Amino acid sequence: MAAPILRCISRGQGLGTLGLSGVLPLGLREAHSGAQGLLAMQKARGLFKEFFPERGTKTELPELFDRGTAGSFPQTIYCGFDPTADSLHVGHLLALLGLFHFQRAGHNVIALVGGATARLGDPSGRTKEREALEAERVQSNARALRQGLKALAANHQQLFANGRTWGSFTVLDNSAWYQKQDVVDFLAAVGGHFRMGTLLSRLSVQTRLKSSEGMSLAEFLYQVLQAYDFYYLFQHYRCRVQLGGSDQLGNIMSGYEFIHKLTGEDVFGISVPLITSTTGAKLGKSAGNAVWLNRDKTSPFELYQFFVRQQDDLVERYLKLFTFLPLPEIDHIMQLHVKEPEKRGPQKRLATEVTKLVHGQEGLDSAKRYRMITEGGVSINHRQVTNPESVLVVGQHILKNGLSLLKIGKRNFYIIKWLQL
Repeated sequence: MAAPILRCISRGQGLGTLGLSGVLPLGLREAHSGAQGLLAMQKARGLFKEFFPERGTKTELPELFDRGTAGSFPQTIYCGFDPTADSLHVGHLLALLGLFHFQRAGHNVIALVGGATARLGDPSGRTKEREALEAERVQSNARALRQGLKALAANHQQLFANGRTWGSFTVLDNSAWYQKQDVVDFLAAVGGHFRMGTLLSRLSVQTRLKSSEGMSLAEFLYQVLQAYDFYYLFQHYRCRVQLGGSDQLGNIMSGYEFIHKLTGEDVFGISVPLITSTTGAKLGKSAGNAVWLNRDKTSPFELYQFFVRQQDDLVERYLKLFTFLPLPEIDHIMQLHVKEPEKRGPQKRLATEVTKLVHGQEGLDSAKRYRMITEGGVSINHRQVTNPESVLVVGQHILKNGLSLLKIGKRNFYIIKWLQL
């Protein structure tokens, strides 16, 4: 087994020599002009919540992304997704939107599937240990997540292109580098760079240690592997920013400290807010309230309905978080809503934008057809049909003469002639 390679990248090293497999070459380009005020804009939308380390985010981090500064070449940003299930869910969407905003501004983004780390289980935000998954199950979930991430990136590229040259979207799996490691060699090379006191001080660790169940060694070492992921991507892709949910800040801090200790370089972390239910519970598989992004688990119609049902006091925030709509347009939508709240215009626009991103135009059209049926907008032979799964019955939906009168909406009438073959 090959031991992990720990080498420093000097500040003056040319970025083009790092072998960015699947990522566009780093260098100055016109597309980056769209990054002016990127961090401030997403902070205003509420998408970017916290920045780490605080001392560097006031000047160094903005300079990485803002046009006209010394560090204005395209950057590389990553976010991790553990395959504890065979689909992403709505709780993952904000992190994906964060990656997409960076990509739209001309930066290169990496979606990292945790095909290895999922075997340990991330303790962040959890009151008890995850149920252990078999290796074959994790591999199957990882394949499904990689496919789902690529499909979302394709929808984003196809349906939301803004006319500028975007950065690349690359999907990786950390099992690619961990399966080559020998555990003793890995601990010998990496373990000495972590201090127990620091690891024990993380909030996620403290919370679990004080619980009745305690914390397993496998969970405790999760932050070490996530830190190494960050280091590996910094080493091979010159990735300097990790994006994650606000419950990931402790893991991100471990990565910063590990990289800074080995290389002397600064890297950064950005957190996005966690989406919760009306009871305050985090949306996800563990809480039993996941709204899946895989249409076989949650249909486009069900996803559309989840967002169209959002309350008035949340919809403006969700339009800012879950869509690419400019803030002035969102303000206009909300002003119209004040005049005609019964039309639920903001909710419908929110549901439309999210469903189109997740399931494409075909999925959106399907959701709207289902919605029209369930809301009583369709009738056959003057009989209202509200169940999309209804079976057409001869004599009721199909008359004896082989005809059906279909009404869609208020003005659209169709006569259907059924042929017996």
